[in-house]
Amino acid sequence: MPRKTTIIGILGILLYIVGCYDGLLVAPADRFMGDIQRIMYVHVPCAWNTLVCFTISLVAALGWLLSGARARAEGRAWKWDELLEATTEIGVVLGAFLVVQGMLWAKPTWGVYWTWDPRLTTVAVMELMFVAVLALRGFVDEPVRRATWSAVVTLVAYVNVPLVYFSVKWWASLHQVQSSPSTVDPAMVLPLRINAFAVLFMSIGLMGLRTQLARRQRQALLGESDSDSTASSGGAA
Repeated sequence: MPRKTTIIGILGILLYIVGCYDGLLVAPADRFMGDIQRIMYVHVPCAWNTLVCFTISLVAALGWLLSGARARAEGRAWKWDELLEATTEIGVVLGAFLVVQGMLWAKPTWGVYWTWDPRLTTVAVMELMFVAVLALRGFVDEPVRRATWSAVVTLVAYVNVPLVYFSVKWWASLHQVQSSPSTVDPAMVLPLRINAFAVLFMSIGLMGLRTQLARRQRQALLGESDSDSTASSGGAA
């Protein structure tokens, strides 16, 4: 695993401990929801970073589709496919946490674990679409075809990301709209921001690990070695 991403991942874990401590034990309870509101300190960072991961997946999909045949032959384009696989997996895991956390918050607040609210519905569709990307990758063995097909499906799945973000503005929704720091107690903003960066840094650490694993899996499938990849990268440079 790359040393830089390892350090960033460890920093994320430490920040997350600090952020959760601050959010659970230091920040005041919400005036209306009481302590139930404290789930926001893990729920909102998961939401933000789920969208960030899927956005990086979109960039990786475009990077692969726009790469030429020569870049693919020389091995320079595979970094996009490896990044797409890593960020999609991490985004799906964060998205699953997001849905579960939302259900735990909804039960005491709305009286039900789930309702087909615009925000909840668009999140569920987004999650299922990116799960479909991973499922497709599992069914297709040929590396180039798998990378191309999953990149195309990623472009389709990403349509749901802006729908999730704007759903509370475009349609009537029970879900709270996005708040600005000026409307939130500063004591609540601090742990929220700490955990947002904590989840981001942990995601970066996992990206480094997962892209490395994806690279080794591809090399094993194609009968390549680390030296082959290094040579290809060096020749391209």
